[in-house]
Amino acid sequence: MSGEDYLSGQVLLIDKPLHWTSFQAVNKLRWEIRHAFNIKKIKVGHAGTLDPLATGLLVICTGKMTKQIDTFQGQIKEYTGTIVLGSTTPSFDLETEINETFKTDHITEKVIHEATKQFIGEIEQIPPVFSAIKKDGKRLYEFARAGEDVKIKSRKITISEFEITKINNNDVDFRVVCSKGTYIRSLANDFGKALGSGSHLSALRRTKIGDFKVENALTPEAFIESLTTK
Repeated sequence: MSGEDYLSGQVLLIDKPLHWTSFQAVNKLRWEIRHAFNIKKIKVGHAGTLDPLATGLLVICTGKMTKQIDTFQGQIKEYTGTIVLGSTTPSFDLETEINETFKTDHITEKVIHEATKQFIGEIEQIPPVFSAIKKDGKRLYEFARAGEDVKIKSRKITISEFEITKINNNDVDFRVVCSKGTYIRSLANDFGKALGSGSHLSALRRTKIGDFKVENALTPEAFIESLTTK
């Protein structure tokens, strides 16, 4: 593939590593494409953020294909991951320390499977306070890290599938198919409440965006190698 190909527009499927931000992935690829083909300026953007503690599919668009980002962002997404029952964190995942623990001895496997049903369909969801949503010109996580209370409006989302794939003591593996705007961290937190306990997300992987699948994605290293062997 040539520099002209990237300028005219490409859709790149990248398997984002753990601890990388989506912004880092975009910046890295932009720099590598510019460097490989001696391009002064090229548009590069992603179609849907992944948290640093999540891995999996990032759809990255270059050149004229960046005009399609909104279309890709609106497509159905699939995630897999693990919810830990019995404890919560302020961020609803492992970004922050456990702040409260709960009993879980009343929770059976049957109860866990039954609880998924109340989340299927169009539901109201409150995003995590540790998120990049803007309120009054500031990111929500800025309020959270400053210890300021902030009211967050709920939003309508749709969950079409919520499947429990494995239960190992308090670790519950799942697969979710959902609409744009769904926060799996909020789902994990709400799931604990539905079980009369508490919970948080310990692992998350995005496996699909529309027809794009993570098994067809390259790691950033593999993509960079493909540029050097052009």
